[in-house]
Amino acid sequence: MALPITLSEIGPRISAGAFILNSGLGKRAADDQTAAGLHGFASGTYPFLKDVEPKQFVQALSTAEIAVGAALLTPFVPTALAGAVLTGFAGGLLGLYLRTPGMRKEGSLAPTEQGLSVAKDVWLLGIGVGLLTRGTVDRGSKRVQKAAKTLAKANKRVSRAELKAERRAARAAA
Repeated sequence: MALPITLSEIGPRISAGAFILNSGLGKRAADDQTAAGLHGFASGTYPFLKDVEPKQFVQALSTAEIAVGAALLTPFVPTALAGAVLTGFAGGLLGLYLRTPGMRKEGSLAPTEQGLSVAKDVWLLGIGVGLLTRGTVDRGSKRVQKAAKTLAKANKRVSRAELKAERRAARAAA
């Protein structure tokens, strides 16, 4: 059985997956100050997070990053699924960038010095959309190719059966 990824997908999956996995593993041992800082930043943009304890938030974030990174690095995870997971994750990061005051220059999408560290995560969104597109488009063409092979095999069987029938008929007539 072939893997559900192609050679051209390996590079983007490894680069994004390793980066995110490392980030998640690094947050596993976050101290209280780091947890409070990350929680404050995220809850300022996503108010529903205010009710979550900072330590619990960082543990959930860490687990989510580990899961996203692992999904990208696991070749048995279909490309469309890995792309969808990465696109959702990157969308959340870019939401922080777009919705947090002081991250962008006034009236522009260009980052301020403070926003640069989050704005650069746009590359994750690009990889996610690319993988999602690739996985979705290739999925259809793979089905068509498989159907074409099945049809070609069936046509060969029919041709062989017709040839055998002709030979039998010729022997019976002789």
